[in-house]
Amino acid sequence: MGEQLIDGNVLAAKALAKFGVLHMFGVVGIPVTSLATRAVSLGVRFFAFHNEQSAGYAASAYGYLTGRPGVLLTVSGPGCVHGLAGLSNAMANAWPVIMISGSCDQKDFGRGDFQELDQIEAVRPFSKLSVKAKDIREIPSCVAQVLDRAISGRPGGCYLDLPSDVLHQKVTESEAEKLLLEAEKERRREEIPRVQSSKIEEAVSLLKHAERPLIVFGKGAAYARAEGALRKLVESTGIPFLPTPMGKGLLPDSHELAATAARSLVIGKCDVALVVGARLNWLLHFGEPPKWSKDVKFILVDVSEEEIELRKPHLGLVGDAKEVLEIINREIKDDPFCLGKSHPWVEAISNKAKENVSKMEVQLAKEIVPFNFLTPMRIIRDAILAYGSPAPIVVSEGANTMDVGRSVLIQTEPRTRLDAGTWGTMGVGLGYCIAASVASPDRLVVAVEGDSGFGFSAIEVETLVRYQLPVVVIVFNNGGVYGGDRRSPEEVDGPFKDDPAPTSFVPNAGYHALIEAFGGKGYLVGTPQELKSALSETFSARKPAVINVIIDPYAGAESGRLQHKN
Repeated sequence: MGEQLIDGNVLAAKALAKFGVLHMFGVVGIPVTSLATRAVSLGVRFFAFHNEQSAGYAASAYGYLTGRPGVLLTVSGPGCVHGLAGLSNAMANAWPVIMISGSCDQKDFGRGDFQELDQIEAVRPFSKLSVKAKDIREIPSCVAQVLDRAISGRPGGCYLDLPSDVLHQKVTESEAEKLLLEAEKERRREEIPRVQSSKIEEAVSLLKHAERPLIVFGKGAAYARAEGALRKLVESTGIPFLPTPMGKGLLPDSHELAATAARSLVIGKCDVALVVGARLNWLLHFGEPPKWSKDVKFILVDVSEEEIELRKPHLGLVGDAKEVLEIINREIKDDPFCLGKSHPWVEAISNKAKENVSKMEVQLAKEIVPFNFLTPMRIIRDAILAYGSPAPIVVSEGANTMDVGRSVLIQTEPRTRLDAGTWGTMGVGLGYCIAASVASPDRLVVAVEGDSGFGFSAIEVETLVRYQLPVVVIVFNNGGVYGGDRRSPEEVDGPFKDDPAPTSFVPNAGYHALIEAFGGKGYLVGTPQELKSALSETFSARKPAVINVIIDPYAGAESGRLQHKN
């Protein structure tokens, strides 16, 4: 009897397991079902979704939360196209992801084969690297390449194409082992350049001599696990800080130097801004007037040299956020400085923040029924804070819901907020919930979703039930995108004027019944007591649940402007 042969599915599964992949997300079918099954038998946990978009969003958030590439598996053609949602979202957010797609037989390409598509060309705009294994012997090296490239330099998406004929080719077990060892030996990651000491000295000098310094940090700092170094810098220098929405929690929102509630003031008046792991894009008004002072000096810390060349800051520090902050801290230690609570800049921010917070608290304290957005959000905030540590991971999407949630919900621990992100992607909610639960199994996951955002991926509540994940999905149900019919009388015209408005959904839809169809728990709530009771039950049960919160359809009119009020 000759030596046992293994096919491309088994070899790909072996490569993934050997090179450290612990979890995969995807939708199986021809030609990758066997690849998923084999990976599971080798100890890789597979999460099967209903569509590749949600699976891709899960893989991207998993990459962010763990620092290891999230792996998305899709079938060929349309599977690959649907998977592009996750791949492109990962690129926009600079999160490490690998999409692996089956593809048609190479010999039949161009002849209209089953699900034929030039997938390498399709993924090009959305990936750092795309490779095709043209022969079974190339599989281990291709797997290693995409895994390594996804986390090198600025993280992002990579793509691996596995043609159907390659998955069916065979090699001996001993040849497979040899190929795996060779691929392992050749693995390498780009080294992140070490920042020059003269630039560190200049950065410290700028901060020290600034009258109104500010530290801004984003999800790049969260990805780099920079929270310890960041806390040390803030607390030793007394410099106020402003997180981007997903940077929230690296330092607690409740910290006395948090400037979130005085955002317009600090952005408009600071003279030196140290920006760590955040891009000067639309989220930070491009770092330009009128939002920022025309004289502000930016010190930009980024892992990517291209980013610094693009933004042209006063001073650019290329490097890993945590490492750069640690070097800055060491430099400051030799010649310390601290603004102190009575410093006019610190005092001005503190006063403005208190004023804005107390205005908001007055609104939040009102028990408004039928619900507006603020009353249920305050109840949810209090329930999450009362839950304690490890703090739940909050997933947030929607227009009004996400805006209000960003202002009201409080993050106290790093990487506990996932939202629509750099690209403003709607539909990420359930995928992010599943990723958060897999990446942080000790944490409860609480999604605060608009009804429109929820609708993109609502069927994945079945996935929550199937894997029994501790996820509580709270749907703010105001009957549509922004809430019900928003047309002015002159817009209600034409032959289809009796149709529902483009922004309308079925009023009072029973979203809670959706999860009940699969054996999960659903709650319909419309009063503070009902909501408190549902949160209390679901938070202690730690089982899949949907809480359908009925909101006044006219409550959302102003909420999209909330972030400009401070």
